[in-house]
Amino acid sequence: MATHKADEKALLDDRGYSGPLVRGQNPAHLFEKAVRDRIVESYYWKEQCFGLNAATLCDRAAELTFIGGTYGVMGKPTPFLCLAFKLLHLVPEKEVILEYLNFRDDTDEEDAEDDSAKRLNGSGTSVRRPGEFKYLRALAAFYIRLTWDAVDIYQTLEPLLADYRKLKRRTKEGFVLTHMDDFIDDLLTKDRVCSTSLWKLPSRDALEDLEKLEPRVSLLEGELEELEEAEENRTGRRTDSAESRDFGNGHTSVSPTRSESSG
Repeated sequence: MATHKADEKALLDDRGYSGPLVRGQNPAHLFEKAVRDRIVESYYWKEQCFGLNAATLCDRAAELTFIGGTYGVMGKPTPFLCLAFKLLHLVPEKEVILEYLNFRDDTDEEDAEDDSAKRLNGSGTSVRRPGEFKYLRALAAFYIRLTWDAVDIYQTLEPLLADYRKLKRRTKEGFVLTHMDDFIDDLLTKDRVCSTSLWKLPSRDALEDLEKLEPRVSLLEGELEELEEAEENRTGRRTDSAESRDFGNGHTSVSPTRSESSG
């Protein structure tokens, strides 16, 4: 227990902290002090988070069954929040977080190596097929929003808006049902998620004006084009049908005149 507390002090006290910084500060301070205190005093932190590294934390996160910040009258931290705080302690490499984001048990090794190489040389997307461990993906997305640069946040999280899987979320009052795309949208648009104040993210329009981001292609654009094409086809068929009826009526009205002229 003494070693555990000494380890906490090295993380939480700037005078004893010599690890990597996030935007010029101790990454632990991305959580408010009240939340930090509740985390390090929680049973889950002391029992399940002590001694974790990037690999063992992945195993622990794969066991998560809900997301959330603090809950109850006393503001107890969820396991999700405790593991996020542990990630701030570890500050893993970006490639490790991307593996969390896409982790699968059945990924072919050659495919995984190809995907990793594409991400390293800047080609391809950082998001592969959704892994089975959706709460591990949510944890990685939350960490990305906390620590990465704005351009990387948009480029990495926006593809996850196509992930519609259900998530269970713990609030102060109880559990509610949400979805992965809703959670990602919260991370991109809100200033506070999971009892944590997020740093002010520059707007996408501003980054596009600075030419740091390409204009976003909506995930619904293809569907909208198909709907417009179908509507045009229906309109064209209605127009053709109306013209056919008009022609038929005109033909009927002309026939008596021809009969009269012949008589």
